[in-house]
Amino acid sequence: MAELIPMDYVLLVLAGWLIIGCCGLLVMKHTTFVAHVLFPLGAVLGIILGAVGLVSSFGGGQTAVLPLGLPGLPFHLRLDSLSSYFLFVFGIVSTGVSIFSAGYFREGEGTPPGLLCFEYHLCLASIALLLLADDAYVFMVGWEAMTLTATLLVIANHRIPEVRRAGFLYMLISHVGALALLLCFGLLQANTGDYTFSNMRQQHLTGFWASIAFFLALFGFGAKAGILPLHVWLPEAHPAAPSPISALMSAFVLKTGIYGVLRVTFDLLHLQLWWWGGITLALGLATALFGVVLSAVQTDMKRLLAYSSIENIGLMFVGIGLTILFRAYGMAALAALSLTATLYHVASHGAFKSLLFLGTGTVLHATGERNLGHLGGLLRFMPWTGWAALVAVLAAAGLPPFGGFISEWLLLQSFLFTPGLPNSFLNMLIPIVAAVIALVGALAGYVMVKFFAIVFLGQPREQKLNDAHDADHWERLAFAWLVAACIFFGLFPVQMVQVIDHVTRSLVGQGIGTVAAANGWLVLAPVTPDRASYAPLVFVLVLLACCLLCYLLVRRLYHGRFRRSAPWACGYPFPTARMQDSAEGFGQPIREIFGPFFRMTRELPLASDKAPRYKVTIEDPFWGLIYHPIAALTERIARIVGLLQQGRIAVYLLYSFLTLLFLLLVVVVVTP
Repeated sequence: MAELIPMDYVLLVLAGWLIIGCCGLLVMKHTTFVAHVLFPLGAVLGIILGAVGLVSSFGGGQTAVLPLGLPGLPFHLRLDSLSSYFLFVFGIVSTGVSIFSAGYFREGEGTPPGLLCFEYHLCLASIALLLLADDAYVFMVGWEAMTLTATLLVIANHRIPEVRRAGFLYMLISHVGALALLLCFGLLQANTGDYTFSNMRQQHLTGFWASIAFFLALFGFGAKAGILPLHVWLPEAHPAAPSPISALMSAFVLKTGIYGVLRVTFDLLHLQLWWWGGITLALGLATALFGVVLSAVQTDMKRLLAYSSIENIGLMFVGIGLTILFRAYGMAALAALSLTATLYHVASHGAFKSLLFLGTGTVLHATGERNLGHLGGLLRFMPWTGWAALVAVLAAAGLPPFGGFISEWLLLQSFLFTPGLPNSFLNMLIPIVAAVIALVGALAGYVMVKFFAIVFLGQPREQKLNDAHDADHWERLAFAWLVAACIFFGLFPVQMVQVIDHVTRSLVGQGIGTVAAANGWLVLAPVTPDRASYAPLVFVLVLLACCLLCYLLVRRLYHGRFRRSAPWACGYPFPTARMQDSAEGFGQPIREIFGPFFRMTRELPLASDKAPRYKVTIEDPFWGLIYHPIAALTERIARIVGLLQQGRIAVYLLYSFLTLLFLLLVVVVVTP
């Protein structure tokens, strides 16, 4: 019997997900079987996929040709270091989401559980397929299957009109991006008729056509990732989808856009121009700043996290832009550093953002509330959810010792070396960009403090919150899995950098793994120890020692007494939940400072109102600037075209006759 190779294991996982999905169709309404058998089986396959992706990232590329598809168009598959790394991250995320889904989905909530199981596992299989694709045909099959199944998952509660509109918007923008990808692959094959990636790697496009292909890829993949101004579907789809689906989409479906940009830019294109990097860097910076500012003023939990995902996607595009700049100027070591930061953020964001969305799902099930103004004090009623959310919040805020800190620290280290660029104009702008990145990081911490404090701290703002129940055992297991991932990415950066090193060597020709490993596994020094270094385990030990010292000084050496008293409430003797800072109050400074970033409508109370209320509505400005005018123009064109539909056969025959006359005239004019 032939020995199985990593490619075989990945294909078996893919087939296993398809089988599980089909089993869901057979037990359409058996909620218990679907939740407690099929979803856990899908989680086991996710663990296997993550392990295979981790192991295969150290090996060479493996190819396969499957006799599927159309005649003459078989499926060309390839498992290389880039696809292996993304499969590794995908396995971690899908495992956590599948385990959580076993305790989350209940009977009578929108789509039948068996059908939801089919759509979910088909989505997982389509993602794995596009990561394995080695030709444009297979890639687009996986891409469109992922888009279709993700849309069906978004509209699981399809009886709600807002949910249907969110699903339509997501599919519309995704298909506009898909058209750009088709044009991009058409350019990359260079009129050879061969759409395999191996053929595209051999083509040498001119600078003009290579630039067209790059920006088509940036547009197409950016529509899926959620960069400006193609982000508008994201804050609509995430609140509409069930929380596990929101977690999957934010933690990895967005990352397929990052994967696509990396695949086209550094694998299929033979050159990179510096101004590609400049535009990508500026676009990523604008996306990150816009996302974090809009996130800070949200009052809906899932909208807040959706805009936070836009911010993190922007940071990844900043890293890609830096990598293109360094690569264009032949600075391979610095290109490897910035690409390592980007790939590290792909993994860390996948862990903490899926954990945040799953935590909001538990809160939503326990309270029925998404509005931050109706929550509060849940830590005492939902300790498992609260402590898991605290880990995710610290990681999302970029604080040590979690993975979010490592990736942002590496990105800032990349900026410290940019004065070595031979372009004086870029050298002048880069420090400003680095300062804005620092501002984005600070605002991200502000957003996470708002999220955790409003939801879990203080007193309950509604009486019904006193009856909130904590996560069940399946949801707690998912929390533990993702918390472990957040901690692992933070405490073992040298090992993660060595995994990423194989990807950077294949894409930019160099890595930082050897330099990082030279100082041992305790200290991460991306360039040299005298320039910058970080020891996460030492940091944790020092932090624990400080906490222990404080405990000993206060409880043992000072007085040792323990006393409870009411908190200071500015002189009021009976503090209530109404005295706590609200979500609107928390975001007021951001609304005042960054007012031009959004459209703000204030509704003032009238003097005659018996119960006056002050309301502030925040809207995304891109709707009014771009999408509403496009919708109005499309409607006007459709109305004009609709005039041609008279409903009379004689008129339609006249149209055909005039068309034939026009074509005959063209032939007469063109023919010599």
